[in-house]
Parts: sequence; structure tokens; C-alpha cells
Amino acid sequence: MSVIIDHTNTENITVAKFGGTSVADFHAMLRCADIIKNNSTNRLVVVSASAGVTNHLVRLSQADVAISEQQQIITHIADIQFAITQHFDNHQAIDQEISGLLNALRTCAEQQAKQYSTKTSDEILSFGEQFSSRIFAQVLQLVDVNGHYFDVRQVMKTDSLYGKAQVDLTELAVNTKALLYPLLNEQVIVTQGFIGCDPQGNTTTLGRGGSDYSAALLAEAVQASNLSIWTDVVGIFTTDPRITDQARSINEISFGEAAEMATFGAKILHPATLIPAMRQDIPVFVGSSKEPNAGGTKIQRQVDSNPTYRSIALRREQTLVTVKSPQMLHASGFLAKVFTVLAKHQLSVDLITTSEISVALTFDNPYGSTQALLTQAVVEELEQLCEVSVEHGLSLIAVIGNKIHGTKGVGSSIFDKINDFNIRMICHGASNHNLCFLVPEADANQVVERLHSTLFTD
Repeated sequence: MSVIIDHTNTENITVAKFGGTSVADFHAMLRCADIIKNNSTNRLVVVSASAGVTNHLVRLSQADVAISEQQQIITHIADIQFAITQHFDNHQAIDQEISGLLNALRTCAEQQAKQYSTKTSDEILSFGEQFSSRIFAQVLQLVDVNGHYFDVRQVMKTDSLYGKAQVDLTELAVNTKALLYPLLNEQVIVTQGFIGCDPQGNTTTLGRGGSDYSAALLAEAVQASNLSIWTDVVGIFTTDPRITDQARSINEISFGEAAEMATFGAKILHPATLIPAMRQDIPVFVGSSKEPNAGGTKIQRQVDSNPTYRSIALRREQTLVTVKSPQMLHASGFLAKVFTVLAKHQLSVDLITTSEISVALTFDNPYGSTQALLTQAVVEELEQLCEVSVEHGLSLIAVIGNKIHGTKGVGSSIFDKINDFNIRMICHGASNHNLCFLVPEADANQVVERLHSTLFTD
């Protein structure tokens, strides 16, 4: 969907988003405040919950949590937040705000324990960002930045699909123009990622990756010139640095490459984050709030370098399903029946390869394991059509770059180096930006490390 935003006299605006580790404690917040102060284009700040808070809230949002455990969890959350505010000379007012939110959280938790609902769950999960945004606005004041809290629910209107609400982009654009944009000339606005509000006034959440996505949507709505995502790592790496110490930060990357990386397992960005930025052609910067001067990765439509190999992404806990039937031979309609079953169970196919009488496929789950997606009910329904085999314990490896499907020698460059490993499935040719395949989970790190040392030698 294309959203046209008409702002007159638009100045350069950077939307800055800070993740949970960036706002984990007072000193982390102070580093972020300095980042905002040192760039006058930083006008809109989007924050996640302080590190650790969301995990507590997730537990609190579940059914049948005993009162004693509720109290213990809320005490832990209070300790995290008050450990930050105690550094303020005058913290009585903000402490009172936080205490009021904690009381509201306690009421929600008690209600959830009595009668579970996804609506109350979203309400509970929203408190982390409500805490951190209020506190960070005060931290900005400490460094002489005119920071003010703004409730994003005034503009981020969604449907009522609790847990993964969909944003009304038209309403967001209209509300932002009326309520948020006029404030940016005089103030640095601090608001929340991850949350929104449905037509009935209930709090909703946008699902995993929602904070980055919120920042990108707001950047689109205010027609920002840049979006900065501040994390705990110096940009996007050629592969996961925990797998090999040879991984290195990438200076620049195209939207297409970054989207492939996010889709195929790179944790630094959620796939949805880039969609609003791509729609409005807003450059995205990814850097470390701990080392703001150490550089980072710029993501934009056009880049100066277009190497064949840009990165290697890894997505663990994959499930491969093979459906086999002689009916497929010279027959039409079989695949349609298979996909009808999958659609009925809301399963989105990720990768697929076919032979004369069989189809091998994996499922899309950007949130992690695909094993839980394949229920016994799905298997039994597929077995009414064909023979079904299921393999768990696999990892998906994606080699990402440019013109991979049209560059000579790509196949040999990759597979000659890992011919002593078992490759379960290969997908190549559908995308200009990737070649991907499955390997046993136990071999995944070794395969990535060997490929990286081969493809990314200086």
C-alpha cells in the first residue's frame, strides 16, 4: 500500500529508535541522550522497553500466574525502572508516574489471572515501552535537550488482532500530521515502539519486531530524511559474529539485500521494518549506542558497491516436509490441493522444490522455529492426499549478494567447499539476491564458518 504524505516546509528529520539494551539502565540511556543531543536532526525518538522488562511482562501476561508471583515480577520491574530514576536530582514526579503505571499493571495482572484474554495480554505487554519512554524523556532534559513524552496510541491506530495488530496506514498519516508533526519543530518527542490502539480504545501490540516496525512507520508518516536503529552491535555483519570471529561490519547495503538478510534469519532487523522505508525511500542506519562513533551500516536503495557475496544468514530450527504421490505425474491440480490444506491452517510456504512426483517445502516463520507450525492435524490432512515425510532439526543457510542467479561459478564456489556435508534442499534462481539450502542443525555453524572464510577472504 502506498501512503502519500504531504507536509509543507519539511525540514530534515531523523527518527531514532533505541532497543532494549540501549535503554537498559541510566548510563545506557545517558549515552542515547548524547546521541540525540549531538545531531540536531534527531526530532523523534522511539524506544523499546528496558532490557529484561519485556520478559517479565510476558510471564505476567500468561494465565494462572499466582498472586505471589505477580507481586514478585512487578517488584523486579519496579527495581529496574527506579534504579534509573534514582539518578535524577528531582525524581519525585517521575517516580509518581511510574508508581501509577505499576498500580495499573498490577490491576491488569490480577484481571488476567482471573480471566485470561489476549486483549489484557496486550495491555500488560505495553507497559514496558510506557515506562521507558517516560523515563527517557526526562533523561533528555538532563542533557539540556527539550525532550517530551508522547503517547503513540494517539496516532498508531490498528485493528483488534491482539498480539499482531495491523496498522491503519491512512489513519496513521492523518493523525501524525495533525497531532505529532507540529510538535517536532520545538521539541524532541519520545514515544513508544511496539504498541498501538484499536477503534475501541484498547491497547494493541504489533508483534515481534514491532518496535523497529513502529519506528519505520513513524518515519514514513513524518516524511523523515533518515531512520536510525540503535542497538548493541556496530551495524549489520557479514554473518553472525558468534559463529566466526572473521565476521565484519558492512558499511552499506541495499534495501533488497537487507530484506533478504532479515527474511533469512539475520537478527539485527525484522523483515517488516524495511517496508515503510522502502516505500518512501528513507535511508536506514544501524549502529551501536555503546559505540556511536564506531560507524555502522547504511541501508538505502542505491549503494556504491554490489559484490556477488554480501553476507551469510542462518535460520535455525527448520522443518522440511516432503509430499509424494504418483498422482502428480502428468497431472494438474495436485499442488493446488496441497496448498489449499496449508492455507486452511494458515501456513505460509517459504522454500519449495519439485520433482516429477514429489514436492519438498519449508514454512515461513520469522519468529523462529517452524516445528510448532506443523501440527498433527496438518500432517493427517495432507496424508489423505499423499505420502508425507517430515524432517526436523535442520537449519537454513542463505548466501546473500547481487546477481547471484546470473553469475558464473556461484554454485561451485559455494558447494565445492562444503561437499563433505549433507545438503537437504537447494533453492536457487528465484531471487537475484540469494542462494539458500538446508543442512542438519548440528553442521550449521561449521558450514557457515567454512563458507565465510571462503567467500569473504580479503
